[in-house]
Amino acid sequence: MRRKVLFLIESLAGGGAEKVLTTLVQHIDKEQFEVTVCAISGGGKYENVVKEYVHYKAILTEPKQGLFFKRLIYKIKHHLVYKWLPLSWVYQMFIPQGNDVEVAFVEGFTTKLLSHSTNKNAEKYAWVHCNMGKDHWTQSLYSDVERESDVYNQYNRIICVSNTAVEGFMKEFENVKVDVRTVYNPINSQIINDMALEKIAKPDKLLMVTVGRLEHQKGYDRLVQIAKRLADDGLEFELWILGVGSQEEQLKQYIQKNHLDAFVKLLGFHSNPYKYIVQGDLFVCSSRSEGYSTAVTEALILGVPVITTDCSGMMELLKNGECGIITPNDDEAFYQGLKSLLTDASLLEHYRQKAIERGNDFTIESLMKPIEDLLAG
Repeated sequence: MRRKVLFLIESLAGGGAEKVLTTLVQHIDKEQFEVTVCAISGGGKYENVVKEYVHYKAILTEPKQGLFFKRLIYKIKHHLVYKWLPLSWVYQMFIPQGNDVEVAFVEGFTTKLLSHSTNKNAEKYAWVHCNMGKDHWTQSLYSDVERESDVYNQYNRIICVSNTAVEGFMKEFENVKVDVRTVYNPINSQIINDMALEKIAKPDKLLMVTVGRLEHQKGYDRLVQIAKRLADDGLEFELWILGVGSQEEQLKQYIQKNHLDAFVKLLGFHSNPYKYIVQGDLFVCSSRSEGYSTAVTEALILGVPVITTDCSGMMELLKNGECGIITPNDDEAFYQGLKSLLTDASLLEHYRQKAIERGNDFTIESLMKPIEDLLAG
């Protein structure tokens, strides 16, 4: 009999954790597992893909503008889920029942909700995608760390996406007595390489590429400031930023105000970012915090050299700096690191070769096995 597994996630929008879950459900052994994905908010960029592979349920689906009564019902339901009802009621009323394993796939509201599960027979796992020691963004959901620790103590296991994330979690939650372990994100290298074959035009100058949400965490505000310094230094380059988010208008205004239009391009969200990444002479990660960067892993798979700030998972991904440059997580260090690569072609070529070597380590089979072993109990 197949083991029934529920993944609960807040949405299937275009973020890294959402992409990881999509890859996971595409490649999990369907003969061993019967999988359901439940999203609290429907309509995300990966929703249709997930529907093709597993059972899917969206609790809240926002109607189109202008449909007054449907919008009213949506708002009432939204308040019921997030504000009005006890979470044990939300679980019983809205969450798919009868599963052998229940997974809160991203830290935050889903972890809080699933801790109120009334399914006494299910194994419960909380998946953590960031370094809580450095980016404890969930604390606004709780009155204090003790209350959040109580929630995590309702789970059988805490799954972190890197060893650094494990260390950060255990430091932040000293009172959590549950087993905490590392399970790396699954990534399909074959699909990435196939999709990267699609041809696009590349500029004649050195090309830097980055992919991520346009949010404070990803550090694109400081990256465009560093790009201005590099341009003022007389260096010739182009920077492509793929992604959408709340800082988009702020970034556009900075680029226009500082006459960086010839240097920095905001390309928006693309379902196939790989055809852009593979064109890059350098992949740039300017994040203030990460859990285990899917985008950096994809760049390595495509053989693109990487420079990144020192955040969670990078030492593991880049073998302590052997396979890419890891700078201290501050603006000046990152500027100096970028400048060294932009002015030294032999250094850039060295890290390109190292990226190719490291990229061969990421196969979907090797990355899925620990996940399937975990879910099999």
